[in-house]
Amino acid sequence: MKNYTITVNGTAYAVTVEENGAAPAVAAPAKPAAAAPAPAAAPAAAKSAGAGSIKVEAGAAGKVLKAVKNVGDAVKKGDPVVVIESMKMEINCVAPQDGTVASIDCNAGDPVEAGAVLATLN
Repeated sequence: MKNYTITVNGTAYAVTVEENGAAPAVAAPAKPAAAAPAPAAAPAAAKSAGAGSIKVEAGAAGKVLKAVKNVGDAVKKGDPVVVIESMKMEINCVAPQDGTVASIDCNAGDPVEAGAVLATLN
């Protein structure tokens, strides 16, 4: 997946695009980008090493509100795993495919940047 910031009529949007072989498709609806980037959660990156092979990433910079799922929970594609707050909006970070939650690599209140790994799936 690739993250882009697109500006339309003076409003910035963070867009995640997933490549599915022949043609790229938009994986998530456009979300407003944060005005100032938040510092990366360094401990989160360390925890994700060796956990699951499928990453659940933040769609925008913000703050972690809560983990919706727990380690060991089964998830379907599109199920929310972690909720973040960005620009006073709650944004669900969803499972990119069916699987089982292998790790939750963030805590409530953690600042995150767009693209940061929040959880992993098997």
